Amino acid sequence: MERETQEEVPAGARKADARPRWRRVAGRTVTVAAFLFVLAALVAPAEFARLTPAAFVRIPVEGVLGVALILVVPARARRYVALTAGAVLGLLFVLKVMDIGFDAVLVRPFDLVLDWPMLAPGVEFVKESAGSAGAIGAVVGAAVLTVGVIVLMALSTLRLSRVVVRHDRPAAWGAGVLGAIWVLCAALGAQFVHGVPVASRSAAVLAYDHARQVRTSLNDKKEFAKAAAVDKFRNTPDDKLLTGLRGKDVTLAFVESYGRSAVESPEYAGQVDAVLDQGSRQLRESGFAARSGWLTSSTAGGGSWLAHATLLSGLWINNQQRYRTLVHSDRLTLNGAFHRADARTVALMPAITRAWPEASFYGYDKVYDDRTLGYRGPRFSFATMPDQYTLSTLQRTELDKKDRAPVMAETALVSSHAPWASIPSLVPWNQVGDGSVFNGMGKGYNAPWPGPGQIRTEYRKSIEYTLNTLVSYMRTYGDDDSVLIFLGDHQPAPLITGPGASRDVPITIVAKDKAVLDRISGWGWQDGLRPAKNTPVWPMSAFRDRFLTAFGG
Repeated sequence: MERETQEEVPAGARKADARPRWRRVAGRTVTVAAFLFVLAALVAPAEFARLTPAAFVRIPVEGVLGVALILVVPARARRYVALTAGAVLGLLFVLKVMDIGFDAVLVRPFDLVLDWPMLAPGVEFVKESAGSAGAIGAVVGAAVLTVGVIVLMALSTLRLSRVVVRHDRPAAWGAGVLGAIWVLCAALGAQFVHGVPVASRSAAVLAYDHARQVRTSLNDKKEFAKAAAVDKFRNTPDDKLLTGLRGKDVTLAFVESYGRSAVESPEYAGQVDAVLDQGSRQLRESGFAARSGWLTSSTAGGGSWLAHATLLSGLWINNQQRYRTLVHSDRLTLNGAFHRADARTVALMPAITRAWPEASFYGYDKVYDDRTLGYRGPRFSFATMPDQYTLSTLQRTELDKKDRAPVMAETALVSSHAPWASIPSLVPWNQVGDGSVFNGMGKGYNAPWPGPGQIRTEYRKSIEYTLNTLVSYMRTYGDDDSVLIFLGDHQPAPLITGPGASRDVPITIVAKDKAVLDRISGWGWQDGLRPAKNTPVWPMSAFRDRFLTAFGG
């Protein structure tokens, strides 16, 4: 590299470059790479769905202003200005990459205040899907890449600043022309990709949006406290709670990634709707009836526990701060209401592989997790055990007992959890046993992700499997006192749904006792397991109050 003193020599006074040709070519290659690196950081969209080659054909106003700044600042300050600007741009680029990642999975940007706790579940997911080595490699790789991006960006802007100074007149002329074109494109709203203007101010908008988000997130705790202070069921007498379900065994099942797209997207609806319609007929033949509606989940792509907490508490839980505040409160949950109504409350959580202190908030009498469910079969990628085994364990350990209290069971069914790399098959219920019957079905702990052309098909099959399992379970074990409520926790990632999908999830109540469904006749839900497109949509946080009202005294 040239020394600092050489940088200030005008181009006309510089002697011919005496370096070997290969060094000149290498230097120009590095300069071009630095330019492309900085350009990508400036113009890359922060939305995963808009990451197309055409989206990078843009004019960044920050780049134009950066050239002007380098040309006007004093010579002694140029190096420091370039390095500082590069480091800041590197940090913004890391943040943009995190935005893209969060948008691809959770359909929203990264929250600088509230989302740091979400990184731990991400590491846990990698560990459960690819093993401890994969998780450690991911963490180390992310740290190295973060530091590397910031350092390389600073060095890149420094190199480009030297080029600008060395060719000051062409640089000034080019910045002026690009600035004029930028203004024209901004005035006309020119776009090569929908929603991605040619006149880019992506980096500035990113910084502004996240600064504004920080302020909103810092105030979120106070706003949540106001909402949580209102609970019209907190002081309801125990004998007035859930009178319409006294004596019933109620199973509340969250189906992983079961969203509106599975029921309505042309890619899945043909097969999934056939399973739902066939299940409706089979249940009807067995004496059951069902009604289905829509709820809007508080999350998408992941964060299942946020959706669970939203439905059970009647509060909108869409970040980890709200979740932590909730589980340290005395909020009445649906589980707690059943407990106060003299039901035995249990949880079957096959994805819980370690201590779960939050369980005490929900008020379970018994928690079955991965360590206590007694499963002796293979893993199915992320899923520690098949949904059929989870439901079979509920039946064997709780519902088959004699002289017992009514049971309210909450379970998370995880066979339809990403990465959809390994899906079990249904077996006769009397053969489930300790799960060893599933040996040979699973692809093991380190099952690979399906290829891009297969992943949507595997997702659909996983939803079909869980729906068939639920229907088969009710037909096999359900009786006059059985009530099944099953719903999706959230929509899957945009890779599955496509861009612009809603956050709606189906919810269904199945019962043999006609009086149970008569209680919700005013809800406008559709008969059967498949909600209609025009069935009312409620926020998931509205379900607790509506349910307690419908089945209360």
